[in-house]
Amino acid sequence: MSDRRTTTRATRAEYCVVACAEVWRDAGEILASPMGTVPTIGARLARLTFSPDLLLTDGEALLTGDVPAVGARPRVVEGWLPFRQHLALVATGRRHVMMGASQLDRHGNQNISCIGDWARPTRQLLGVRGAPANTLNNPTSYWVPRHSTRVFVERVDMVCGVGYDRAAAAGPVASRYHHIAEVVSDLGVFDFRTPDRTMRLRSLHPGVTVEQVVEATGFPLTVPDEVPYTREPTAAELRLIREVIDPRALREREVPA
Repeated sequence: MSDRRTTTRATRAEYCVVACAEVWRDAGEILASPMGTVPTIGARLARLTFSPDLLLTDGEALLTGDVPAVGARPRVVEGWLPFRQHLALVATGRRHVMMGASQLDRHGNQNISCIGDWARPTRQLLGVRGAPANTLNNPTSYWVPRHSTRVFVERVDMVCGVGYDRAAAAGPVASRYHHIAEVVSDLGVFDFRTPDRTMRLRSLHPGVTVEQVVEATGFPLTVPDEVPYTREPTAAELRLIREVIDPRALREREVPA
């Protein structure tokens, strides 16, 4: 079997990386906050290609001047980002976060807190964390490495990240800066550019069918008459992904072929 790192054909994981990178295309000088291996690789790919002004951190409190490989220390540190300053970026919208989701509904409400009734949950998860402030103050996207009806549900058990229906119901104070840009999963890319602001299938990763996506989604999904494929990584992007950003191929663990 040939080594995937030397072939020119992109893997599913690499399509996911490119889809995540596109979230930050031409973003300007804002903070990218990727959560997860594939989004992290995507943000670093965006910085090295079409979004050179993007701000990246080491995952803690340092702004990095270079783009190290995943798991490596930065060689150049260009600033310090203490927690209070990080919150200031959130509150002023100068950040685009890509969070995970244990549950996500058709309006974009996200749950990372618990499964089951809040009073007696069957599973305790991360907790609400900063999801409400993220979704009401700065652009937010989601990454789901395993697309299934367990994640894409008709109604989330608890709202952490605020969806379009709840933001609208709360009025301008909640909806003014509310923006869920994209949802990227291992099957495709989704957005909320529909009249009722519900989830729409925007592109399929190569090898995936519309039927597969619909079957793995637990609510009615808007599907255009023609659904394009997620764009293919360029040769230069594949080289950066495989040789510079993720030489240990950690992306393939998160999204196995």
